[in-house]
Amino acid sequence: MGCAISGLAAKAEFGETTTEDAAAAAAAASPSEDQIQMIKESWKVIRDDIAKVGIIMFVRLFETHPECKDVFFLFRGVEDLERLRTSRELRAHGLRVMSFIEKSVARLDQLERLEALALELGKSHYHYNAPPKYYSYVGAEFICAVRPILKENWTSELEEAWKTLFQFVTGLMKRGYEEESNRRHLATSPKERPDKRNTAL
Repeated sequence: MGCAISGLAAKAEFGETTTEDAAAAAAAASPSEDQIQMIKESWKVIRDDIAKVGIIMFVRLFETHPECKDVFFLFRGVEDLERLRTSRELRAHGLRVMSFIEKSVARLDQLERLEALALELGKSHYHYNAPPKYYSYVGAEFICAVRPILKENWTSELEEAWKTLFQFVTGLMKRGYEEESNRRHLATSPKERPDKRNTAL
């Protein structure tokens, strides 16, 4: 709603991948030096509104992809998006995601640390029962949320820089998810595996 990147465009832009191409997605190129500088400069403005961006991002996510609410135990039955805008739980989760983005931006000059961070997050999302197909949607909604904040400073080059970062990070998260999934399947039989479908992100 109101952003060409969200909804169906998000699927095309960020790629709705299956487990088979999770490894290929993980090979996405990292941002170039110029893109890193653009991301860092824009983040200085965005971080002043991180709570607001986090809420906008998730309300938009639930609006454009209502099936994502199934992953969130606390928001599963909520139909009133206005109620979500004032939810302390959604604000807290939005801040956690924005904190991850901030850590990602801070590690852009140390890609091995960024890779380790994203892989670990992907592994933890296996335990939250948050499948990789949802990860790409967050990047699309982040871009839609920050574009109005940056106003005339938003350019097609900056958009491409942020897309590159999200493709890189979500590719690594997907790889982490798959690694953890494979490890857990080898470690336990189906009868022993706990059912965590009700765990909130």
